[in-house]
Amino acid sequence: MTAWVIRAGKHGEREQWCLEQGAAGGGWDEVGDLSNCKARADVRALLDAAMPGTTLGLRANHAGQLWGLLNVAPGDVVILPRKTTKSIAFGICKKGYEYRADAPLKHVVSVDWKRDDVPRSAIKDDLLFTLGAIMTIFKASRNEAEARFRGVIATGTDSGSLAITGTGNKGVTTVDDNDAVDPIPVPTLETIRDRVRTHVSENFKGHRLSELVADILRVRGFVCDVSPPGPDQGVDILAGSGPLGLDSPTLIVEVKSENGQIGAPVVRGLQGAMMSNRSDQGLLVAWGGITKDAKREIRTDRLTMRVWDADDLLDQIFDVFQDLPEETRLALPLKRAWVLDEEAG
Repeated sequence: MTAWVIRAGKHGEREQWCLEQGAAGGGWDEVGDLSNCKARADVRALLDAAMPGTTLGLRANHAGQLWGLLNVAPGDVVILPRKTTKSIAFGICKKGYEYRADAPLKHVVSVDWKRDDVPRSAIKDDLLFTLGAIMTIFKASRNEAEARFRGVIATGTDSGSLAITGTGNKGVTTVDDNDAVDPIPVPTLETIRDRVRTHVSENFKGHRLSELVADILRVRGFVCDVSPPGPDQGVDILAGSGPLGLDSPTLIVEVKSENGQIGAPVVRGLQGAMMSNRSDQGLLVAWGGITKDAKREIRTDRLTMRVWDADDLLDQIFDVFQDLPEETRLALPLKRAWVLDEEAG
């Protein structure tokens, strides 16, 4: 058994199809059925015939990925890093390789998707680094990846390598460049965000995250009253407009720094706090996101309530960073830099 990362299009255009059809794989429309391939050389021969105008290196890379897909077996973990929602889907392979001539993805394996909305904040930095590789299909083996990803399927969060007692490889696997095994990640915008996300998670736990949210809201023009550490009856921040913070809109904020998703009871608690405090608006900052039940609960209040997950909070930080208090900027030492987006079209 092992773990495989299988993406669904450069911009995530095949994600929904994969989740709805219980499948994962790749396009490679110019390459025919691989069912009779018994070795990587057989795959390479088909690629050489189908892609004669491409470089030898590109064909070798694609052969490694397709050979990897042929080796995905029932029981293996399949991970789909999503582009459209910035979350991650996890499943278990039900059936190995098949060729679907008329499907959007022709080379696929069948997958029983167990979770389709695990936030990236629930995965620790070392495995996020592994997921940062830009290959479409590859085996993830570093840092007890398989056992930890199975743990994510069971619990929704990554326990980390120290919690795993197995004997798998905890370091970096050294393989031939053509193997689709633990490819070296490149510094994409997503991997940069992952690093900032991990820094915030490690340095702004609990009450400190409430203070960070209050700093952002103050830049946005609110006067904020932050509750002291400890029980807060569903109110971490009371905020209002105007010089005294008494003008509309008034805002109740609940902040949850847990890596796991927050359920519907927390949403209902915030709704109650809004009513008891006669607040115009409510904001739930849920670092690990919210469950599907919580999303359904909040739909009825979508004109008065918002949710910020980890990625929403990062967007807010990047937008107002230069105006944050010096103490906050020192605790979150960001530097603006231009980088080439390798994933852009």
